[in-house]
Amino acid sequence: MGEQFTFKRYEIKYMLPKKNLSAFKKDMEEHMIVDMHGRSTILSLYYDTPDFRLIRKSLEHPVYKEKLRVRSYGLAKEDSQIFIELKKKYEGVVYKRRMAMSKREADRYLSCGENNKDSQISREIDYFLEYYKDLRPAVLLSYEREAFYEKDDHEFRVTFDDNILYRDYDLTLDSGIYGQGILPYGKVLMEVKAGEAMPMWFVKLLTKYGLRQTSFSKYATAYGNIYKEKINGGRKYA
Repeated sequence: MGEQFTFKRYEIKYMLPKKNLSAFKKDMEEHMIVDMHGRSTILSLYYDTPDFRLIRKSLEHPVYKEKLRVRSYGLAKEDSQIFIELKKKYEGVVYKRRMAMSKREADRYLSCGENNKDSQISREIDYFLEYYKDLRPAVLLSYEREAFYEKDDHEFRVTFDDNILYRDYDLTLDSGIYGQGILPYGKVLMEVKAGEAMPMWFVKLLTKYGLRQTSFSKYATAYGNIYKEKINGGRKYA
């Protein structure tokens, strides 16, 4: 399955008990294939304003919201390929633009505006950076992910995220995998990504395991914890 750089889809989340994870994946085997990244460690560095304008707006549940992050698969070196991702959500539909470059190039682009790529995606990111002039790294999230896609519909994807950690210091993709956990005890975050409706076999699987849709944003949960620590006299934040 090739790398994709534009996405339009629905994203639905569930909290799956860890004790059911192996059985759930076994039940998917007939229909699903392991993604090209398989099981991987993902690091996502979220950019925001000093007053967390983007995530605070998102928490108001507007019709339209957007965010910018930089993602790597495993710890990144200067010449590692990473992805700058502009993610937008409008009336429940997620639109994602992704641009690949080296970590060195991405650092120069996001800190100094240096970019030698010209595409529709880069122009959208340029506009975002110009509109939010005071963006800076805000929160780093890391997690272990297993990813699958359906044999007959590569747009239908299921991912399982475990060991989700966050921190608001050492905000680089090469500074280690550590931080505070945010997942409820004994749970794995399952995300379902679909261009259209879920296949019936998967709907039956959700019913079999008694799973109900949940609202869980990694970045929003991390921000909530950071805010609580701040007002409780913990770490001082800009």
